[in-house]
Amino acid sequence: MKNINFIFLSLMWFTLLITGCGKASTNETSADKEAVSAVSSSLVNRADDGRIIVGISMPDQQLERWNRDGAFLKSEFEKYGYEVILSFADNLIDKQISELRNMIDEGVDLVVVSAIDGGTLSSVLDEASQAGVKVIAYDRLLMDTDVVDYYVSFDNYIVGELQAKYIIDALELDASDETRNIEIVTGDPVDNNARYFYNGEMDTLAPYFEEGKLNIVSRQKDFYVTATGTWSTEIAQQRMQIILNSYYKHNRLDAVVCANDSTALGVVNAIKSDYSQDNKVIVTGQDADVKNVYNILSGNQSMTVFKALENEAIVTVDLTRAVLEGGFSDEKLIEESGWDFECRYDTTSYNNGRKNVKSYLLIPKALDSSNIKKELFDTGYYTYDSNGNIVLGE
Repeated sequence: MKNINFIFLSLMWFTLLITGCGKASTNETSADKEAVSAVSSSLVNRADDGRIIVGISMPDQQLERWNRDGAFLKSEFEKYGYEVILSFADNLIDKQISELRNMIDEGVDLVVVSAIDGGTLSSVLDEASQAGVKVIAYDRLLMDTDVVDYYVSFDNYIVGELQAKYIIDALELDASDETRNIEIVTGDPVDNNARYFYNGEMDTLAPYFEEGKLNIVSRQKDFYVTATGTWSTEIAQQRMQIILNSYYKHNRLDAVVCANDSTALGVVNAIKSDYSQDNKVIVTGQDADVKNVYNILSGNQSMTVFKALENEAIVTVDLTRAVLEGGFSDEKLIEESGWDFECRYDTTSYNNGRKNVKSYLLIPKALDSSNIKKELFDTGYYTYDSNGNIVLGE
């Protein structure tokens, strides 16, 4: 089902073009009339052909998770006969804008957008709205726009809480008055989620800083000071190497709270190469990427926050069906869905600078060596191939 408004505007433009050409030549041919008729007929037929087209715009393919998100979403939409246009923007904002514009030109009914920078897409999203295209922000909130209809994500504040609580328990902070040293590695500052992760971490750890049970030797605590551009493993590794060589030649580092697995990977590499003390450093993460699962199993990374991406895709697809085909698109969607995972409807927590965006928030899980086999392998999310390598399950 092509978008009616888009087709109508296209038809108007084409008609005006033909009319303008007619002023230059009064000898309108029968071929001209047939061309107009043929295009008009084609557009109307496309509007009524029963097709539903969904665009999926992912930020990049460098992080393992976005490949999985794209694959899960495409597969779920196609189960219901939807046509899918899937694109990856290679972390280039201009490319993402161009790809979204192409989707609008192709007549998509709805776009699912995970933005590189949530504050840079307002103009192209206005174009989508004018064409009658619905917009779902996926995993990353779209900022400074009125036209985003829904937001589907995991509860990002809880992600930070889980990471912080793991450190509190692992260091036994509630049972001791000893001061422990911690460092902070935050995510990409242009990713709105990074702030929620950081707030969840720091709000949970705040009492322990105030009581003197936690200390940051480097004094690098501010969100922007601890941020990691593009969630880069290399940037995280370089920063941690500098910190270790500057502050921990003679000090003990007890924990590093890393916002996600790509930054955790860099921190683990830095600890291996540049940390000379003999204690095990607690390192958190998020996403359960394959390399990090190996590190957890080998004891080099302590934990990761797992977000079942196929469940996020299921919520997105069911919400899309409700929006485009008629159905509940509020808390009743959760009640009627029959989902076997936890999700809550929220209308107050996520403000994008223009409005509170209606949100569906899934609940993540903390994984470590004690439960990673049960949650990832016994469920079939990961498996081993014939060479013994960890691979995504079927």
